[in-house]
Amino acid sequence: MDNDVSAGSGITTVVGRLALGVTLLAFGLGYTDVIDGVTVADAVSIAQYVGGIALFVAGLMALRDRDAAAGTAYVALGAFWFTWAVSADASVSDNAAGLFLLLFGLVALSLTLAGGDQLGQGAYGLFFVSLVLLAIGRFADNDGLAKVGGWFAVAAGAVAWYAATAALAHWPTALPRRAAGRGVTATG
Repeated sequence: MDNDVSAGSGITTVVGRLALGVTLLAFGLGYTDVIDGVTVADAVSIAQYVGGIALFVAGLMALRDRDAAAGTAYVALGAFWFTWAVSADASVSDNAAGLFLLLFGLVALSLTLAGGDQLGQGAYGLFFVSLVLLAIGRFADNDGLAKVGGWFAVAAGAVAWYAATAALAHWPTALPRRAAGRGVTATG
C-alpha cells in the first residue's frame, strides 16, 4: 500500500508541476511582449483550465494521497489561477488588482519557505518575486515592472517545467553538495 501512495504522489507532483509550468510560461510571456501580438490576456484560457482547474484537481489528488505539501500548494495555486482568469475582464482598480497579486504573493512566499526540494522552492520563490513586481507595477502604473515580473514568471515556469520533466526523465533535480575545501572547516 505504501508503494501505491508514493507512486500516486509522484505522478500528481509531476502533473501539478507541468500544469504550473505551462501556466506560468503563458502568463509570463504575455507580460514580456517578447512574442508579437501575444499579451497576458491570451493566457486567460490556459490559466483557467490548466492553471486553475487541472492544478486544483492535482492538488485534491495529492491530498488524497496524503501529500499535504503538494496538495496544499496546488489547491491554493489552482484557486489563484482560476480566480485570476475568471476576473480578467472585470473592471477593477489598479490598487485592487495589485492587492490581489500581493496577497497571492504571500502564498507563494509561504510555499517557498515551507521547504521541499530545491526546484520546487526555486519555482515558488521566482513566482513570489514575479507577483510582488506585478503588484508594485499595478500600484505604481508601471509597465516596466510588469515586464520584469513577467520574466520572473517565465523563469518560474521554466523551473517548474524542468522539475516535472526531470522527474519523468530521471534528470538531476538537486545541486550536489560541495565537500569542505581549503580554508573551510567541516563540523558535524
